[in-house]
Amino acid sequence: MYSYVIRRLLLLIPIILGVTFIVFFILDLTPGDPGRLLLGPLAPQEAVDRKNEELGYNDPFFTRYLAYMHNALSGNFGESYRTGQPVFYEIIPRFPTTLTLAILAVLASTVIGIPLGILSAVRQYSKLDTAATVSAMFVSSVPDFWLGLMLMLLLSLKYRLLPPDGIDSPLGYIMPTLALALPSSAAILRLTRTTMLETIRQDYIRTARAKGASEKTIIWKHALKNALLPVITVVGSQFGYLLGGSIVVETVFSVPGLGMLTVTAIKSKDMPQVMASIIFLAVLFVFIMLLVDLLYAFIDPRIKARYKA
Repeated sequence: MYSYVIRRLLLLIPIILGVTFIVFFILDLTPGDPGRLLLGPLAPQEAVDRKNEELGYNDPFFTRYLAYMHNALSGNFGESYRTGQPVFYEIIPRFPTTLTLAILAVLASTVIGIPLGILSAVRQYSKLDTAATVSAMFVSSVPDFWLGLMLMLLLSLKYRLLPPDGIDSPLGYIMPTLALALPSSAAILRLTRTTMLETIRQDYIRTARAKGASEKTIIWKHALKNALLPVITVVGSQFGYLLGGSIVVETVFSVPGLGMLTVTAIKSKDMPQVMASIIFLAVLFVFIMLLVDLLYAFIDPRIKARYKA
């Protein structure tokens, strides 16, 4: 088990290198320069050139990338172009908001998706199964930002039940959570239905029925535990996705989280802030998937024996 964890942690190195290179390269291709964006459109060109020289923007691409990675490996991720403060001074206060939103969304998507997926599998081809499957296909194809705007129009502007933006009260979390949770719950529902259908057709399920076990015992005690293994992977990956994928939803609802910070940094071409935010999210995602893999061992003894081997 320990050797497996160490191998997975070592895989973090090429993943982070790949992520940083891709993001750095994309930011380099975007139009504009930080000096102009920081000083404004009316600033003289001489001042802009001096600012770009101070920031090292005029150096070749690989020189800037290697310099950034050397500083990052030393624990220095740079200072924000906009605020002049170390980049993690803004990431750390905003991350709890994004984490809270992601936790609420993954809990809501799990509570919605898993029970409906089980009911759809148990009552295959029924009206409930058809309605749940069609709804899941529709919701999964809807973009997060469009769903958020529709929720805002319906629940805030028309019925005035919820605040349209911000998280000044607990009610402010409801619409962003729904906008993130509904597409995720659709994916969880479809996968749960598929795995449950495969599981309840196994020989040991037929044997349990032949021995007189109740249908409730068969579903919840025998079938569900094995059927949830792939679902756990999806839930874990969805949680990692929601940490980084909430960027659009946070922007739509003006939630002061890590996503909105990243969007603001991208607009101003604040490369140190963007790079630090992306690296932070990438490391979190890798650790979340590692925890999901370790959770397998506690659910399925066969996987635990393979890890020990």
